Order: sequence, then structure tokens, then C-alpha cells
Amino acid sequence: MSVSTKTPEEIEKMRVAGRLAAEQLEMIARYVEPGITTGELDRICHDYTLNHQNAIPAPLNYRGFPKSICTSVNHVVCHGIPSDKKKLKNGDIINIDVTVIKDAYHGDTSQTFLVGKCNVLAERLVRVAQECLYKGIEMVKPGIRLGDIGHLIQSHAEKNNFSVVREYCGHGIGREFHEDPQVLHYGTPGTGLILEPGMTFTIEPMINAGKRYVKLLPDDWTVVTKDHKLTAQWEHTLVVTDDGFEILTLRSDEPADICKYQEADRQN
Repeated sequence: MSVSTKTPEEIEKMRVAGRLAAEQLEMIARYVEPGITTGELDRICHDYTLNHQNAIPAPLNYRGFPKSICTSVNHVVCHGIPSDKKKLKNGDIINIDVTVIKDAYHGDTSQTFLVGKCNVLAERLVRVAQECLYKGIEMVKPGIRLGDIGHLIQSHAEKNNFSVVREYCGHGIGREFHEDPQVLHYGTPGTGLILEPGMTFTIEPMINAGKRYVKLLPDDWTVVTKDHKLTAQWEHTLVVTDDGFEILTLRSDEPADICKYQEADRQN
């Protein structure tokens, strides 16, 4: 495994790309409502990336992927292909995954949205999936091993009677869309890569309401839960700093201090 650390100049470029990716999720949020198709969401994001951000949608033509964003609805775990035939309904949940290239560097992030009025299970799954992301991020600092992060994410999901997808994981990121290391969302404490300042990667836990097992559809992209139960995912790109972490894709609706979020979570 060859894991690179980024220079301050590279991190600044990733900061710009990450901010653009976050802004894209903030922009598309108002369009996520019953009646819109995932194809329409894709076209809106495509236009925004090219014409408003002067950037490149990384998923488009990446290893043959045909669209500019991934739209994963209900039991679709990841890599859902936008379509004009897929219309969102009241009660759906949808993960929108965007990756922006700006000045050759990538910013990668995703969010699971509630469409209209959702049931209690869907709301709880989406909330716990976000908590899994935040809990994983909170651990990031030099000297921590990736196995510690994966173990905490897995423990929180399973404590809430959910399961963690194991076939797909977070990844290093920079000039390349996917770099080393692989960032698993399960694991054993005290194992795995030791984090160092300047490392950049994503954490993106995929949390299932049912069993953890998934299958790949014949389009060779769309991944679904085998039991067709709901799944939710959240993702951020981050950099390891000298004493902790910086989230490069933080949105304006999120707490700037994840530790404060965790404190509030414990009090609730």
C-alpha cells in the first residue's frame, strides 16, 4: 500500500474542490422532493458544476459511468445511475453522491435526503448513518489506526440494530479519484494503517436496515441490499492535521466542531 501525504499547496487545492462539492449538495437539496426524477437531479448538478463552478463532474465517464452524480434510492447502496424513469416518491430516501474536480484535485461527498414524509425507520436509519460518519471522523488524528475508526463505526451501527456494508469503503483521494488507503467501516481496534498528518481520504459508511449483504446489478454499477431493505450513506473528504482533522467538504448546515455534535448526541 502506497499512501501519500499532501503538501500544504495540495491541501489548499483540495480545500477548494471540497468546498465546491459541499456547495453542490447544498444547491441540490431544494430540488429533492416528490415528483422529480433522478435524471433531472443529475442534469441540474451537471450544469451547476460546469457553468457555475467552472469545474468537472468526476463520475462522468469514470470507468464508463454514464452520469455526473450517483443517485441511490431506498435499497440502492451505492452507484445508482440517474434515470428519467426513476421518479422520487413521498417516503423515499435518496443518497446523492457528488465528486468535483477543480485544478486537478478531487472533492468527494454525499448526503442521504428524506423525500417528503418518511417513516420512523427511514428517519432513524438516516440519522444513525450520519452519526456513524461523525463518530468515525471524530477519531481522526495522527497515531490513530484505521481499524480503530472502522470498529467504532461498526459498533455504533450494530448497537442500533443496523449492519455495515463491507464490500465498499472509503478511500484515499487527491489528484486521483481513488487512492490508497482503503478506509473500512468495520474492523479490529489496534490494526490497520497508522494515520499521519497530510493524509487525505474519505469516510463514507453504508448502513443497512437489514443484513449487510449486497449484490451488484447487471448494469455493473448499481449495488443493492440483498434483502431489499433500506440503506443510507453519508460521506466526507478530510485531511489529517497535526492534532486532529479538517473536513474539506463540510456543509453550512453541519456543526463546524464535530466534537460538539458528539457531546450533544451523548446528552440526548
